[in-house]
Amino acid sequence: MSAVRPRRSLLYMPASNPRALEKAKALLADGFIFDLEDAVAPERKLAARDAAVLAAQSRSYGQREVLIRVNGLETQWAEADLAAVASSGADGVVLPKVSSAADIEHAAALLARSGAPSSLALWAMIETPRGVQSVDAIADVRHRQASHHLAGIIVGTADLAKELRCQSAVDRAPLLYALSRCVLAARASGIAVIDGPHFDLEDEAGLRAACLQGRALGFDGKSLIHPKQIAPVNEAYRPTAEELASAQRIVAAYQQAQSEARGVITVDGRMIEALHVRQAERVLAEAAQMDALSSVGE
Repeated sequence: MSAVRPRRSLLYMPASNPRALEKAKALLADGFIFDLEDAVAPERKLAARDAAVLAAQSRSYGQREVLIRVNGLETQWAEADLAAVASSGADGVVLPKVSSAADIEHAAALLARSGAPSSLALWAMIETPRGVQSVDAIADVRHRQASHHLAGIIVGTADLAKELRCQSAVDRAPLLYALSRCVLAARASGIAVIDGPHFDLEDEAGLRAACLQGRALGFDGKSLIHPKQIAPVNEAYRPTAEELASAQRIVAAYQQAQSEARGVITVDGRMIEALHVRQAERVLAEAAQMDALSSVGE
C-alpha cells in the first residue's frame, strides 16, 4: 500500500534569513515552509522572494518537502510572488488567509498563467472565522480544480484565535470546534491537514500535549516555528511501538487468513475487518517512510 508522504513537522523558515535557509539543509523536519509573509518586513520582501526561489531551485533539501508561503492575495506582492514560485521547483505554494474557494481558484489561475507545472501544489491556510466557515468548499476545490491541485490545509491557530477573540487555554478548548471542522473537511476531500504552531519555545511539555491532542483529532502533523521543536513533534506524530506491533499482527493475521481462505479474523481478542487491515497497512507504510526520511542526513 502506498502512503502519503510524512508531514509530521513543517518548519517555517524566514526566507529573508540566508543562515536559516542554509541551516535547514541539515534539519530533520519532514518539510519546510520558506516564508515571504509574516516573518519578512516589507522592505525585505523582494530579497526574500529571490532567496526562497534560489533555495528551492537548489534542490539541496533531500527528500524533504519544500513549500513557499507567499503574501496574501490582497497584497501588492502576491501576484509577483506566485509568478516567481511558479518556476522555483518548490513542491507547493502556501496561500495565507484563505477565506473562500475563489481564493484558491484565483491563485491557481495566476500560477497557470505563469507557466507553473501541474505538480506544483496549493496549500490553504485557514486562519480566519470566514475561512473556517468556508473550509468545506475550500477543501472541495481539489475535485473542481484541474490544475495546481489543493494538497492540504494548514490551520493558522494564532491568527484564528486573535480573530475569534478567544481566551488562551492550555487545552485549546476555544479552538477545538474550528480544528475539528478543518480535519473533517480535509478528510472528506482526501487532503492533508496540519495543525498550527506552539509558540512557547520553552514549554516542551505543552508542545507534546498539543501534538498528542492534534494527532488524536486527526491531524497529519504540526507546523513549527523553531528547529528545537522538530524532534518532539516527530516523535509525537510517529506511530508508537505498540501501534506498530498491533499493525504487524493485524496484517500477518489477514495474510494467514487469506492463505487459508478464512473470512473471519481475530487479533488480540478483537474482530478484524477490512478497514482495520487498511488502517494497519497505512500505519506500517507511513512508519517506513518516516524511517527513510529520518535516515537522510541532509
